[in-house]
Amino acid sequence: EFARREGPRRLDDRALAAVDHHHPQWLAVALVILLLSCADALLTLLLLSHGASEVNPVMAPLVQGSGHAFAFWKLFLTAAGVIVLTILVRIRAFGFYPAGAILYAAATGYVVLVGYELWLLDQIMAIR
Repeated sequence: EFARREGPRRLDDRALAAVDHHHPQWLAVALVILLLSCADALLTLLLLSHGASEVNPVMAPLVQGSGHAFAFWKLFLTAAGVIVLTILVRIRAFGFYPAGAILYAAATGYVVLVGYELWLLDQIMAIR
C-alpha cells in the first residue's frame, strides 16, 4: 500500500492537492455538523408548524409551503461549506483563523442552536 501525503512536501507548498489524506477527526467533525444541520432543519420546520417564524432573512422565503426548498438549500449550503473547510483544514482563513477552528466553531454553534430550538419546542409544548 502506498503512503498518503499528510502534509505539504515543502513549507511553501500551498496547493490544495498537496495533501491527500486528512485526519479522521475532520470526518467526525464534518458528520457532526451535517447531522446537527439536519436536526436544525427538522426542528425549524417543526417550530414553524407551531407558529414560530424564521428570523434568517435569507432562509425565510424558502420556508414557505412544504419546506422542501428550505431543507435542500440549508443542507446543500452547509455541506458545501463543510467540504471546502475540510479540504482547506490546514490553511489559515483570512490569514489568521485555522480552517479547522472554523469547523469546530460551526459544530459548537449548531450544538447551541439545536439546544435552543429544543428549549423553544419545550416552551411551546408547555403552553399547550
